[in-house]
Amino acid sequence: STMFLVGLSGGIASGKSTVVAVLRELGCAVIDADVIARQVVQPHSKAHQQILQHFGTEILLENGEINREALGNIIFSQPEKRRLLNSITHPEILKEMLKQVLKYFVLGYRYVILDIPLLFETRGLTRFMKYTVLVYCDPPTQLARLMKRSGLGAAEAEARISSQLPLDEKRKWATHVIDNSGDRESTRRQVLRLHARLEDSLDFLWARLAVGTAVAGLGGMVFLLLRHFIS
Repeated sequence: STMFLVGLSGGIASGKSTVVAVLRELGCAVIDADVIARQVVQPHSKAHQQILQHFGTEILLENGEINREALGNIIFSQPEKRRLLNSITHPEILKEMLKQVLKYFVLGYRYVILDIPLLFETRGLTRFMKYTVLVYCDPPTQLARLMKRSGLGAAEAEARISSQLPLDEKRKWATHVIDNSGDRESTRRQVLRLHARLEDSLDFLWARLAVGTAVAGLGGMVFLLLRHFIS
């Protein structure tokens, strides 16, 4: 049995959560970078303490957790603050993602999907992916969905969309595209076809750990992979 990594991304209101839901129904291993991002900034964590040092206590909720909306408003309008936040959180996120990848690796999964919203913006992680998948929708549909979902006006919604790399640009870098411009059933059929292709693929990232060397080699593998992911 062999395993490889698949990077999944999209854009705001492009419908990535719909695709992830179908993949989970199929029993795929999905690592959600957004969920991990919330976990690594919980109170008393290393990242939580560093964020408070740089952004102040005014971004805290009453329970001590970080107010994501307040912090988001800061980094949305100040690119240098966004880069600072990323420098704090990204190493911690990568460490946790690596732990989960190794878990699925040892369990013998055929492939693991890394759900990373900014996969194509950062580009650093794409070299570890055998395939990259973009959840796409056409610009008018993306705008309409965001306005309906968030209650934003057209100007505000367009500003949020324009803060990200355009989906048409991301298409150039993706090895597979799921077009979510249509209805849910059309999207589901595309995901089923993609899953079938990935299951039949002969490509792999690593050979699965042999039972006899799993324990002995795991420490060395963690060290080497951490160096690659964090460098």
